[in-house]
Amino acid sequence: MRMDIDGVSPGRVILLNGTSSSGKSSIATQLLDILDRPAFHMPVDGINAMRADNWAARLGHDGFAKVLERTVLGFHRAVAGMAWAGNDVVMDHVVREPEWLADCLRVFDGLEVLFVGVHCPLEELRRREKARGDREIGQAEFHLSRVHAHDEYDVECDSSLLTPLQCAQRVVEHVGTPPQAFPRLRARQTV
Repeated sequence: MRMDIDGVSPGRVILLNGTSSSGKSSIATQLLDILDRPAFHMPVDGINAMRADNWAARLGHDGFAKVLERTVLGFHRAVAGMAWAGNDVVMDHVVREPEWLADCLRVFDGLEVLFVGVHCPLEELRRREKARGDREIGQAEFHLSRVHAHDEYDVECDSSLLTPLQCAQRVVEHVGTPPQAFPRLRARQTV
């Protein structure tokens, strides 16, 4: 394992990727309880919550899209920074743009990243969006065809069939096995 300049081994990253309302945060909560060592849950929603809500209206669609792009790129670097400092991180993300995945592949190069696909059928996503009341209706549907377009994971789970704890247990079964998804995705980029 590669060491940073202070002699500390980098932490591992468990990247949960799925649509909004797919259950990533609930799985992350369970993972924190059952992993073999301490980890931090870093959700993309948490990073977005650090910014005032009114910027989308103030900047308009194009202006806010630039802010969102910088936010996502900063999120990737914040997670990488935590991992390089020796912390394990459960990253909760909606990797809906090919550029975001490409950035993750670059930024996390040299780190152990277990890439987890969190799936959920559209009807259940719609039900969850309505039940939550804090999501833009249709957002999960917009994400659905985009977040899994690369079709490469180390482990996958369907949160409509498994409880958050069962999904987390499935992920833990793969922790410690050398992840292959990111190396395969990197290899695809160089072809």
